[in-house]
Amino acid sequence: MSRIIVYFSLFLFLFTAVSKGQSPTEELKIAFLADVHFQDIYGTLQDSDYKGITNPKNGKHTLLRTMESQLHSTRIFNENYFAFLAALDDIVQRGIKIVALPGDYSDDGQPLHIRGLKQILTDYTKKYGIQFFITTGNHDPAGPFAQESGKNDFLGSGGKSQPIFSKKGFYQANSNSENTVVISQDIAKMGYLGITPELKDFGFFPKENDVFWATPFSTYSLDTYNFAKASEAASLTNRTYSVAPGYSVPDVSYVVEPVPGLWLLAIDGNVYIPKKETAKNSKDSKEYSDAGQGYNKVLSHKKHLIKWIEDISAEAKKRGKTLIAFSHFPMVEFNDDASPEIEELMGKGKWQLDRVPKEEVAQTFADAGLKIHFGGHMHINDTGVRKTKKGNTLVNIQTPSLAAYIPAYKLLTIKKNEVMEIETIAINEVPRFNELFDLYKMEYDFLKSQNTADIWNNAILETKNYHDFTDFHLKELVRLRFLPDDWPELFKNFMLNISGEELLILANFESKEDYDTIINHKNDFEKEWKKAEKKVKQQLKKNRFNQSDFNWSGLELITDFYRIRSADELAIADIGKERINQYQFIITSYLDHQKERKLNPENPTEKNTILLLTILNKFLNGAPADHFFIDLKSGTIQK
Repeated sequence: MSRIIVYFSLFLFLFTAVSKGQSPTEELKIAFLADVHFQDIYGTLQDSDYKGITNPKNGKHTLLRTMESQLHSTRIFNENYFAFLAALDDIVQRGIKIVALPGDYSDDGQPLHIRGLKQILTDYTKKYGIQFFITTGNHDPAGPFAQESGKNDFLGSGGKSQPIFSKKGFYQANSNSENTVVISQDIAKMGYLGITPELKDFGFFPKENDVFWATPFSTYSLDTYNFAKASEAASLTNRTYSVAPGYSVPDVSYVVEPVPGLWLLAIDGNVYIPKKETAKNSKDSKEYSDAGQGYNKVLSHKKHLIKWIEDISAEAKKRGKTLIAFSHFPMVEFNDDASPEIEELMGKGKWQLDRVPKEEVAQTFADAGLKIHFGGHMHINDTGVRKTKKGNTLVNIQTPSLAAYIPAYKLLTIKKNEVMEIETIAINEVPRFNELFDLYKMEYDFLKSQNTADIWNNAILETKNYHDFTDFHLKELVRLRFLPDDWPELFKNFMLNISGEELLILANFESKEDYDTIINHKNDFEKEWKKAEKKVKQQLKKNRFNQSDFNWSGLELITDFYRIRSADELAIADIGKERINQYQFIITSYLDHQKERKLNPENPTEKNTILLLTILNKFLNGAPADHFFIDLKSGTIQK
């Protein structure tokens, strides 16, 4: 009997030692799935007889958005439903038991989609023992409180758009191109008070088997922790802060220890700032600005988070916990430090530059003790590193979206001695990704019958896998949205009418005239052109290039520019290493030539060409973003 007591005491001692002060088991794996933008295309409106459009492929009623809408959006609305399931199945195959979702797991937090998401997460939890931990994005909730909403771009009968809104009179349909409006509260935006209790089992609220769980507002410590205290602290009435006088909103940040030694820090980076100084109705989401700017507003309006993160980081260090932070918004500049050139090229307010975190953000959170952070929001693959004057380093890992090019998730493996292995797992093959294509054909036929301008390219319906589908989506996005909205008109036209070979020749041109003038009046510069062409041929021969290697268009360069910006190293397989080498050769030619003669500020096309190539050069030489190791002790990254 005494021996049993000794063994039991030893067990308690070892468990306490592990749970209170040791790192998690080596080789622990955590998957990060950001910006899923889940929409339950096979969901049911509970308060409406409308069931959606029948999919001839399987006979099911389907609530899907139009192809027209998703080819003008930075995210796919429908096929990501299947991609999400494929990613979860991949996670199951790899034996991963912890999954974090850094926000925008829904597309505006409607009851229809939150119910569908909850069912899927619950199913995978029960079947495979996966623990899911989520935090908020600016799309979930889309505002601090519930609000009426809807979309006019669901696909309806006859290929017409189908408006579905939460309230009568909220939207008036156009009878020429749309079906009659459907009314359902299932399409309203829920806000915090609806979403967090519905998804309480996925981190927002504690579970009995958690070693530890706390919020910025809880007062207990790890030593005094118990489930009853945590449950009381989890109530949303205990998780609010004053963002301005008269305006109090929730903050559902939390830290959880799901397995001994691991602390997952889920930060709610949403900041909803009142549009007016005095509240008329502080519970009306329309009274607040959106949360898209992320941590730039945390610094000014959510300072309590910074102090809390300092405390959590210090406690984690003291107790030997491995602290991994994740949230929706990036903490480090995500354009490979090319944001100034992007603004100069595209113009102020373009390219979502208002979402780029200030340098103060990275410095603040690095000095608060964070070493590694997984973000989302931008639908891009990127790694950003910042060191502070105090010697601290923060590595920000941008997790790609499953609803954009290239669809992928991040896999973190905790190694020995504070070394982290990061892998980017692309989801290229997705079962059923083409399940809705027959419905899109109907939509296309209707748009064509209406002589719709700039109709989407129906060749997307010939793609053979999800990877190619997202690549086609990006190319159409470039054509239909990015080129018209982002690019200076003169420079856009120049790039759309030039080849790679001509770009090389211009890099060696001696005239002071602007590139646009030279290209449009080649006959007037015949002598200079031939001289530059001869020089280019010599350079190509010396560097073992053929002149025909550069027989590609400016549009191809622009498309690859967006591919690299979106997918970083993952895009190289699609572009080809040979083409990357050609781009780097042109970049070198321009930057070398720029040193030889000063840029004429009166030549906007020449200036913009050099800006574009400078940005591309930074994109191609950023920190590793595919498969790499991070040494948290030294703050170094190894490819």
